[in-house]
Amino acid sequence: MIYAYDKVYLRIAQRNLGEMLSYAVYDLGYELEDYYKRFLQSEYSVRFSKGDLFVITGMSGAELAIRVLDIPDDDIIMPSYNTAKSQEYWTGWILAYYQWENGRTFEMIDKDIPICKIRNMYNPYHEMDISSAILKLREMSQVSRAETYLKKLRKRAGISQSVLAEETGIPVKTIQQYEQRRKDINKAQVEYVVRLSKALCCEPQDILEDGKSHPHHP
Repeated sequence: MIYAYDKVYLRIAQRNLGEMLSYAVYDLGYELEDYYKRFLQSEYSVRFSKGDLFVITGMSGAELAIRVLDIPDDDIIMPSYNTAKSQEYWTGWILAYYQWENGRTFEMIDKDIPICKIRNMYNPYHEMDISSAILKLREMSQVSRAETYLKKLRKRAGISQSVLAEETGIPVKTIQQYEQRRKDINKAQVEYVVRLSKALCCEPQDILEDGKSHPHHP
């Protein structure tokens, strides 16, 4: 197995990711999902995934959150919450280990397991050995990856295939074929991908399957 970076840095990475999420929620007042989306959109998400030592060990979790949000020096709030006891700390702690083990980026992991689902594992997994939580995350990822991103995003939005077809002007049969992988969404017309992403309130790349080509013009 190829890990994201040397294990000697793993405990620091776990602590810092946990502190980052706790600081963002309890000191800065962000909802976990809102802050984590900002993290995923930042360069620090990719750098952390690749084991950039400056990001995973060169600063505290609070400093990392400050950099992600680009907070001016005069507006910085000193950490005050006992992060080690929060659900958000545990969420970052377990997520850092899972990312280190499988080597996928945080963005790719989030497509399969949203951050809120990891936090919801806190009870009872925070009282168990770490291996139990990691095994559960693997199972969740396997189940999730059996579905296309298009289907997951549609279900998350709470709309049917027929409603999505009406909103996008794309035939319902075509949507069904994309969700069943009978047609490759990565080879769809750009216009189709853009329409779907707008209807599902996501970015076009969120609909594409991992490791495949990008959509093309007709």
